[in-house]
Amino acid sequence: MEPNNDNNKPKMNMPKFNMNWIYFIVIAILIGLYMTGGTNSSATKKQVTYSKFKDMVAAGYAKKIVVNKNQNELYMYVKPEKVREVFKQGVQENSGDPFVTVEIGSVDQVEKFVTDMRTDKKFTGEYGYENRNSNEVMNFLLYNILPIVVIIGVWIFFMRRMGGGGSMGGGIFNVGKSRAKMYEKGGNLNITFKDVAGQAGAKQEMQEIVDFLKNPQKYTELGGKIPKGALLVGPPGTGKTLMAKAVAGEAGVPFFSMSGSDFVEMFVGVGASRVRDLFQQAKQKAPCIIFIDEIDAVGRARSKNPAMGGNDERENTLNALLTEMDGFGTNSGIITLAATNRADMLDSALLRAGRFDRQIHVDLPDLHERTEVFRVHLKPLKLDESVDIEFLARQTPGFSGADIANVCNEAALIAARHDSEKVGKQDFLDAVDRIIGGLEKKTKVMTEAEKKSIAIHEAGHATISWFTEFANPLVKVSIVPRGQALGAAWYLPEERVLQTKEAMLDEMCSLLGGRAAEELFIGHISTGAMNDLERTTKQAYGMIAYAGMGDSLPNICYYNNTEYQFQRPYSETTAKLIDDEVLKMINTQYERAKQILTEHKDGHAQLAQMLVDREVIFAEDVEKIFGPRPWQSRAEELLEAQMRAEAEAMAEQRAKELEASENSENSENSEN
Repeated sequence: MEPNNDNNKPKMNMPKFNMNWIYFIVIAILIGLYMTGGTNSSATKKQVTYSKFKDMVAAGYAKKIVVNKNQNELYMYVKPEKVREVFKQGVQENSGDPFVTVEIGSVDQVEKFVTDMRTDKKFTGEYGYENRNSNEVMNFLLYNILPIVVIIGVWIFFMRRMGGGGSMGGGIFNVGKSRAKMYEKGGNLNITFKDVAGQAGAKQEMQEIVDFLKNPQKYTELGGKIPKGALLVGPPGTGKTLMAKAVAGEAGVPFFSMSGSDFVEMFVGVGASRVRDLFQQAKQKAPCIIFIDEIDAVGRARSKNPAMGGNDERENTLNALLTEMDGFGTNSGIITLAATNRADMLDSALLRAGRFDRQIHVDLPDLHERTEVFRVHLKPLKLDESVDIEFLARQTPGFSGADIANVCNEAALIAARHDSEKVGKQDFLDAVDRIIGGLEKKTKVMTEAEKKSIAIHEAGHATISWFTEFANPLVKVSIVPRGQALGAAWYLPEERVLQTKEAMLDEMCSLLGGRAAEELFIGHISTGAMNDLERTTKQAYGMIAYAGMGDSLPNICYYNNTEYQFQRPYSETTAKLIDDEVLKMINTQYERAKQILTEHKDGHAQLAQMLVDREVIFAEDVEKIFGPRPWQSRAEELLEAQMRAEAEAMAEQRAKELEASENSENSENSEN
């Protein structure tokens, strides 16, 4: 005989056993028993009254009568030739032995009736008794066994859901396992630094991390240590997650990706268990990268007062993360990357050197970087010749990379809506307007008085911004409702690193120009300036309480970022001084706005009437009315100087990169 070798047997792909089918079958059987009642379930039956039963027996329909004493009912079996008359069906169409059921009040009364029928020769069949109690077993199953089965089934269902549910027995036992997605090769993400536009400084720092992973001996030979981690900090939509993926793609090492919320679970100790399991898997794949997105979900600063909303489970998870990153054990070859837009909320122990050695700021792109981002997102679009990428970059100050991607997508949708073959310049301008102000509501019903009031309000903004030195240059003014706004003025702000007091006061005066125009030229004020007043008030409080620009409180900052601080860092007397200073500053700029409007009331009236007639006017129209802006040439000179400095900086950066690549090629050739 040949030896029995199990390895030679063909493997059959049998379906996995699922306990849910057993639960369904048992419940179906119980429901079936309950519906049938356990009595001749295959036979045709019918419920009739006692008087109808007497009439049937008197008419000679009864073949046999059986009385069930326990249930106080009887069963009258019908003769085959009388079936059609009773059930309106023939014998062939009925199943089993057809009978009718009758509820009775007294067995003695039935016996007397049957005896009378026998005497009259109207009933000659059998008559008997039985003690059938078919519902006892059913009641026991329904009220005792079925609830237990349902509870067990619901418990197993929820345990599988909360544990990530898989095969039988895998849910509750795998609840503490890491949910991180692993990419065996970072290159599988198909993302490199070429896909990340702008952010030259951040890419330079991330490139060093790639070098650490590719050639660690170059740095360790000199006695240095590879950084344990890097924290990407920046506003939403600036490309922090994309940057981390690019690092994995460039380094070509395993990449573990996980969100901070994936550690949070309703079970105690699950978050800490998942942290330990994540680093255990990473040790087996070292060198590798662990990326935790939105780390503030678990890394928020621990409270000094546990009674003030402290979460023990979250703190346990954070403690486990701190221990794994730089605890007693070693995690050589593992670099932890994390991203957040709320770095001020993170625990100080998480930010110390040895855990996140570096904080890499991924800020909003400047003018030149926005141009690069536009080039990336415009590649798949069919563009018209009128599209100027640098012009689009100027029109989107303060936009993040995600906002620019949204602008390109909205422009393509607008062009398709207009049945255009290519995306033109006006489509991009409409997309920018929609993202900033919202969708146009041309069907919004307004009276002529309301329309004129809005035109006077918006013309006030435009007039003040035209005659103040540091106000942002005007692009266009519109009284077409967009979103929640009834009108809007678009400006092209200069991207200043520092804001002076004079520039902030000019901006405040421009914001108050709408309310001042209403008071001067209409005679009453409205709620249309609510947003302007809100921005003005916040800016005034920031200037006085934080920037130290007040006359009564100069050079003092009351900013306090201490968490769980429920008391203001100044006294009530100081609060009164701040309020008085804010009121004085706003009233001064309001009177200044009314003075400027009074001096140029004729031009303001022409501007308002033009808005009523055309609904949208541009800077060229304002220039025809007021003449060239007095400070326009100076602003253009500053803008040109800024563009020249950025171009020189980019050229210098490209020269350094080219020199570094040539040096690396020469070193490789010398080694060969």
